[in-house]
Amino acid sequence: MRAVHLPSHVGHAVGWDDARELAHAAATPLSPRALPLTQALGAVLADPLIALTAFPPCDRSAMDGYAVRGPGPWTVIGTNRAGSGYAGRLTDGQAVAIVTGAAVPAGASAVLPDEDVLREGNLVHGTPGPKRHIRYAGEECRASEVLLPAGTLVRPAVLGHAAALGHDQLTVIPRPRVAALVTGDELVTTGLPGPGRTRDAIGPMLPGLLHQATALPLQRVQDSRRLLIDALAQADADLILVSGSSAAGPADHLRPSLEALGATLLVDGVACRPGHPQALALLPDGRLVIGLPGNPLAALTAFLTLAVAAIAGLRGEPLASLPTAPIHGGLDCHPANTRLVPVRLRDGAAEPVGHAGSAMLRGVAMADALAVVEPGPATAITARLLPLGFGFPGQGEHAWAD
Repeated sequence: MRAVHLPSHVGHAVGWDDARELAHAAATPLSPRALPLTQALGAVLADPLIALTAFPPCDRSAMDGYAVRGPGPWTVIGTNRAGSGYAGRLTDGQAVAIVTGAAVPAGASAVLPDEDVLREGNLVHGTPGPKRHIRYAGEECRASEVLLPAGTLVRPAVLGHAAALGHDQLTVIPRPRVAALVTGDELVTTGLPGPGRTRDAIGPMLPGLLHQATALPLQRVQDSRRLLIDALAQADADLILVSGSSAAGPADHLRPSLEALGATLLVDGVACRPGHPQALALLPDGRLVIGLPGNPLAALTAFLTLAVAAIAGLRGEPLASLPTAPIHGGLDCHPANTRLVPVRLRDGAAEPVGHAGSAMLRGVAMADALAVVEPGPATAITARLLPLGFGFPGQGEHAWAD
């Protein structure tokens, strides 16, 4: 699989930007595959999209109406329906009834829309306007023309364009396969938690976060080192997310499990708040493992730090640059760590919404983005923005279920 040679950062936290770059660099793009159009949505083109033929391949009507030649009135001598055509050639004063998309008969000089003509028996009266309402052969593209470069995200319109041009499949870098292992014996998945128990908030977030990947069925793992080692070894995925076991407590078994599997720990903590106890490791067979903290907001910020960068790398996409915005009232900097603060966007500026503790989701549920506040002694009046908008409906299916 991948051969990745990166420095490891064991025993000390790396900077937030460094962590993103390390995760992106560790994720070598997946091998291209030829996929049918029905499976290519959300993937990235590995090869340019090339026109197999000129499009349209022949002159076509852009309206329902009449294909005519010369000045009117015109005598209707036939009908062109979609899928069939008039085989002859029009001469002056002749017309053929036609529907949108049908081939325009040879010799036609214009198509008159139905609403612009008066028909009396076999005679059609009207005046051609400035538009001919004909889509000419090759108007959209020429045969062999490069239409979209490699690296283009396959959106629904790309699939439609490819299909219109006669493609049955596309060569793409496929969506990475991502497995999620949720640990924590204290977690419950339904109803109100009792004393000493916690309702799982990370599992429900993951499907929406993984809109650019293929999510494998979520697996819950008891707080057991042996069980976690087995789950990591058996996960058939390009990227494995482990939540709730990335710190150094007695029930946090991720790092010892990675060591037992011979993994290289590339990131051992990130200098950010929340989300400090996150981890990135590379297994000997090339699979990536990301450790997410157990607190929900900390897990979300860790996902946005490491997992988003790794998924972009696996997809062959560049690491996204972040826009900047002024901050209403400013935000205090942390002396040593990057702060990730939920904000709303109002009139081009970021407005903190509060409720930003590592175990809180209230603030981020109201937010549009996380403000990335660099460490320092001052108050930040501008910040980069880490967007919180994820995916769009219908962009692939996921299999997350308990």
